[in-house]
Amino acid sequence: MNEGDKIWRIIVRPKARRRLKRLPNPLKERLALAIEQLAYQPRPIGSKKLVDVGDLHRLRVGDWRIIYLIKDGQLVIVVIDVAPRGSAYRNL
Repeated sequence: MNEGDKIWRIIVRPKARRRLKRLPNPLKERLALAIEQLAYQPRPIGSKKLVDVGDLHRLRVGDWRIIYLIKDGQLVIVVIDVAPRGSAYRNL
């Protein structure tokens, strides 16, 4: 069974949810779509595993980054933060 055959559960942490709420609708929709697609493919083309911060990954959506954790054994993806490129990697 491939990753594409499974549907993963997405958990969006409160910090990421608050930030998404405040964004303009077109950007919010692009980011929300990218997050939803992680349920079908948690390691899409263009995503990268972050170095020296555990199992965190990042997905680029324009100038914004989605920082997320993949829990393979539980089929869960936890969206830690959604942030502009310049501040996405602070406080990880």
